[in-house]
Amino acid sequence: MVAGTIEEKARGAFFTPAEIAEYMAQWSIRSPGDDVLEPSCGEAVFLRAAGRALREVSQGSSRPEGKLSGVELHETSAVQAREILANEGFTADVAVGDFFEHSPEIAYDVVLGNPPYVRYQEFSGAARAKSLEAALAQGVRLSGLASSWAAFVIKAALHLKPQGRLALVLPAELLSVGYAAEVRRFLLNRFASLRLVTFEERVFPGVLEDVVLLLAEGSGGANSFQLHQARNAASLAEDAKDWTDFVPSNGGKWTPALVAQHAFQEYDALASQVCEPLSSWGRAYLGSVTGNNSFFTLTEEEANRYGISSKELLRISPPGSRHLKGLEFSTKAWKALCADGQRGYLFYPGANPSYEAQKYIEEGEQRDVSKAYKCRVRKPWWRVPLVDTPDLLLTYMNHDRPRLIANNAKATIINSVYGLMLKDDRKEIGKSLLPLACLNSVTLLGAEVVGRAYGGGLLKLEPREADKLPVPSLEVVNEKKDRLQAIKPQLGSALRSGRLEEACMLVDPIVLEGVTDATLANLRQAREVLFNRRKVRGGNGQSR
Repeated sequence: MVAGTIEEKARGAFFTPAEIAEYMAQWSIRSPGDDVLEPSCGEAVFLRAAGRALREVSQGSSRPEGKLSGVELHETSAVQAREILANEGFTADVAVGDFFEHSPEIAYDVVLGNPPYVRYQEFSGAARAKSLEAALAQGVRLSGLASSWAAFVIKAALHLKPQGRLALVLPAELLSVGYAAEVRRFLLNRFASLRLVTFEERVFPGVLEDVVLLLAEGSGGANSFQLHQARNAASLAEDAKDWTDFVPSNGGKWTPALVAQHAFQEYDALASQVCEPLSSWGRAYLGSVTGNNSFFTLTEEEANRYGISSKELLRISPPGSRHLKGLEFSTKAWKALCADGQRGYLFYPGANPSYEAQKYIEEGEQRDVSKAYKCRVRKPWWRVPLVDTPDLLLTYMNHDRPRLIANNAKATIINSVYGLMLKDDRKEIGKSLLPLACLNSVTLLGAEVVGRAYGGGLLKLEPREADKLPVPSLEVVNEKKDRLQAIKPQLGSALRSGRLEEACMLVDPIVLEGVTDATLANLRQAREVLFNRRKVRGGNGQSR
């Protein structure tokens, strides 16, 4: 697949590398009489591969009997698809229209292709309504957060014969995101056999999303799937021979299939023995949404220049999270950031702003800050709605790991971090020891399991995913509190210097006391596998 034009990107159209299309066509087409459908066919890369596969299986016959059909929303692409296929001697029926409104007269032996990928923020209105209706017709109720591909998968399965084969290129979100749970459940219930192919390297130039190949066939349901990890598109046909079985939990993520099964079993057992969900400790929530950080957050120099008094400013953790490296965010650290020019203040005047604050508000209106959506829907526009000042700060977009930091500066937070408000009976020990207790191999692996990999190699935790993060239980932290307290200075130094492995080596013998070296090695290796998959996608390779 190569990145398309700006218009193509807007509608989620990215065209697939020939090696992937050929592999999927050869897997799915098994008889000269196979009827094939490519939904959202673009320039017919899959129909062309399907035509070649039909010719190959028809050797000895006069000609293939199977029909090639496609659906394409945009007429220009449909015309190009017909011309490309005709130039290779293939006859195909390429209809112009919306696949979610497509009602063919026949069921197909094979449905294959690359669904458009439009995130839920841009996937709205009539298009979203039709997609949700199509999914609901198959008994699948999708979340409002679902991107376009989710309903597409379910609609594609509708057009298959009972023993037909579905071969689709999908975002790797299939494995991990919460809204895809219903898609995962549907696939296991609908098909007799599921296979997934993932890639160690990026395979779609110019696009950041990772992909997975879905190969599904038959009907009647399955309680497991098989997975293979190939190096890249070029080596796909050679690589995809060895498959591992994975039995997922009902509606659970499929990410653990990427690591050794025995390592995940050990992780699962330890997570239930020594850990509990982060939600057991307290409530995680997003920081305040200002509507315009460059206006509402101020440096010390800006506050002085505008003459805004300290009574009309609030102490905040500056935008971003790079400054949150150790075990605590102290007043001393906050002051150092302010002295270094960081935006450590939030503009927050009272009901009757001072003369200086009123002048700053008027400047904001001249800069059209008041017209930004989040500003214009609140009254007064210049009063940012605050969230509770949290006990702990939690980073949610990370290259290495989510970081829990004690908010000893009592700083207000904006939406570049989450806050964690600890339960009353856990506040004291939670602020002191939970951040360092979480530097164990189970929690570090758990972050990779419950979170999701984003373009550029970032690991993101949505609020509901943060709630599920396995962290040491109150019982374990209480039992180990003296030993944890003793290593606190060493841990702080290691973290500030970026030596995460060293920190983990200090915490594991305490929190995971009694766990064998072999099991710890398995947990660390499993985390390393998932971490490196993200790291590769944040480096030189390319992904969809």
